[in-house]
Amino acid sequence: MRAVIQRVTHASCTVDEVCTGKIDAGLLVLIGVEEEDDSTDMQWLAQKLVNLRIFSDDAGLMNKSVQDIGGNILLISQFTLFAQTKKGNRPSFIRAARPDKANPMYLAMGKHLSELLGKTVQMGVFGADMKIDLRNDGPVTIIMNSKDKDNF
Repeated sequence: MRAVIQRVTHASCTVDEVCTGKIDAGLLVLIGVEEEDDSTDMQWLAQKLVNLRIFSDDAGLMNKSVQDIGGNILLISQFTLFAQTKKGNRPSFIRAARPDKANPMYLAMGKHLSELLGKTVQMGVFGADMKIDLRNDGPVTIIMNSKDKDNF
């Protein structure tokens, strides 16, 4: 699983002019699922997300997690995180999991994050044309990959 994590002051997802998820301070997480991903990848990434200390403490240091600040998470499925651009100018998404695998993993991630966070995680709509609005705070943006745990 790949994730792009952004510390935000607010973020929202709209599909067909209907808001499907909205948060104040917290994390906007764009997540991509790969064919080889399994529940171990999801659990590792979920733990990292709720415990990632990227929010400021009283001294202005990044020492607090989204859990510590009582923040929220907006989780958005994004297969384009597995774009391959090596050949030509049109990206290939062959490494992204097919919808019959990716959607259940995305839903399971939302459920698992909600359990860890102790509150409902806001979500987009799998496979939909989503409009994401956000204000990146910092800016702080981090990329993680469950298949490269040694570097994350």
